[in-house]
Amino acid sequence: MEVKRIFDIPYYSNEHFEKSDYICDKRNGKWEKISTDDYIKITNQLSRGLLKYGLKKGDKIGLISSNNRAEWCFFDQAALQIGVVTVPIYPSISKEDCIYNLENSDSKICIVSDEKLFDKINAIKNELPALQEIFTFDDVKNAKNWKELFNNGEDTANQEEVDRVKASISEDDLVSIIYTSGTTGRPKGVMLTHKNIVSDVLGCEDRVPYKDSKNRGLSFLPLCHVYERMIVYLFTTNGISIYFAESNDKLSENLKEVKPQYMTVVPRMVEKVYDAIYKRGTEAGGIKSKIFLWSLKVAEKYKIGDSKSLAHIIADKLVFSKWRDGLGGNIITLVSGSAALSKRLNTMFHAAGIPILEGYGLTETSPVIAVNSFGYTKIGSVGRPIKNIDVKIQQDGEITVKGPTVTQGYYKDEEKTKEAFTEDGYFKTGDIGILDEDNFLFITDRKKEMFKTSGGKYVAPQVIENLAKASRFIEQIMVVGDGEKMPAALVQPDFEFVKTWAANNNINIGNSYKEMAASQELKAQIQKEISAINDHLGKWEQIKTIELTPEIWSEENGLLTPTLKLKRKAVKEYYKELYEKLYGRS
Repeated sequence: MEVKRIFDIPYYSNEHFEKSDYICDKRNGKWEKISTDDYIKITNQLSRGLLKYGLKKGDKIGLISSNNRAEWCFFDQAALQIGVVTVPIYPSISKEDCIYNLENSDSKICIVSDEKLFDKINAIKNELPALQEIFTFDDVKNAKNWKELFNNGEDTANQEEVDRVKASISEDDLVSIIYTSGTTGRPKGVMLTHKNIVSDVLGCEDRVPYKDSKNRGLSFLPLCHVYERMIVYLFTTNGISIYFAESNDKLSENLKEVKPQYMTVVPRMVEKVYDAIYKRGTEAGGIKSKIFLWSLKVAEKYKIGDSKSLAHIIADKLVFSKWRDGLGGNIITLVSGSAALSKRLNTMFHAAGIPILEGYGLTETSPVIAVNSFGYTKIGSVGRPIKNIDVKIQQDGEITVKGPTVTQGYYKDEEKTKEAFTEDGYFKTGDIGILDEDNFLFITDRKKEMFKTSGGKYVAPQVIENLAKASRFIEQIMVVGDGEKMPAALVQPDFEFVKTWAANNNINIGNSYKEMAASQELKAQIQKEISAINDHLGKWEQIKTIELTPEIWSEENGLLTPTLKLKRKAVKEYYKELYEKLYGRS
């Protein structure tokens, strides 16, 4: 059979691979494996239950889960094969955005994972006239459990109806409305069809290295994001089992248990893994720390495709093998997306035998536009465009895309839909980039994030920020200067690292974040780090002043999006006094 609609995937997989561990998650301390055959039976029963509840083709349901789990996939498959449109929602978004997403999408029911999310949605239910009921995955007091829907489908009498609706569904039918979190403004409901997402899956198939039906992928990035969701579809289409990590806190433990071959990551996670490795290596003391620091120098000099030197072989045996063991020992590749990955870290992980394939995409493109692959990788690029799309760089440098993966537009918003496309039908990504002579795509900045100083010079902040985050002292940084005489930066130090640095150098910088951010010694040290970066920048781009912020920037305090991107407007507003201080106005 051929995969044309998302719900075709388990049937295709069953025909070609017939796995005992199609998807798996951990319950009560034990990994529970669901075979492909059982997955199909469960989702058909749930489809029957959803029809009996009264849902019909074209209806919308909200899906909100605090962690990735099998039930999310059950509802995804069961809904799609009866033409019900899913509305995946981040569990951490604000009450206002939650109301907007559910109301704007006309969601009839909402399925949540746990008590905390049930309370959150139940508290706003009166503001959602279309919302009929809330169901939960966990057993929650005073809440209806998802198994009520499941058990209602036990009678197979209406399976013929499921099959009839399934046969009527076209690849051009709507699958999901995914609301972009956005760094500014109200969320936009991106409409994606079966054809959009399946085309992305098929377009990425040649980028999956060493496919083997015995291989496993560990999934921990949220399924509500189309990036992880598409990866699950991609892996299961190619016979790769999916294991859902319990939580970020248990990721290290789950890696050792599952020993996966593949995992998707975001750059912030790679940075944190490296920080943990660096901390262990430097705190080992004596000859061990010296060997560790020597191995980092070996890794930094590595070039992809070069044969390993004797020094590299020794470093691999003594140091890099332990990096791989920490990721379970079987990793073939990590796939990185969502934001730019540090060239230095990417090089070092490649050197350590943990290749990171960096890619690029947007929710509106289902999502992958380009991704590196084994044998065709350039550090610093996001790879070559996938085979079934056309990438065009406009005269102003903006990356535009045309092809079957591109959204049909924004739900209930014709104006924004029209604005999103060029006159000849290319989707405008909002990113600036170039295609080199080998057709590798390089992202240089966000079009909307570029700014002009009062001297008329354009500055691309993301490029500078990526350079700065290579410093061990800098956890987050936002370069500012729109309309100002010079670029400056707000910096969130890596508080854990600077504590160690201060102790090792007998410098008193205090214990609280506020005391550390106020430390002149720390500020001077970070200014030195910035000065080293300035040496690689044009005069008009150089950061002249900095201010340290006394909090960790996070999704919880509204400074980062759920995919850990800077919410620039929010950061500037939150630290408006520090911003004014950068330019001597306070």
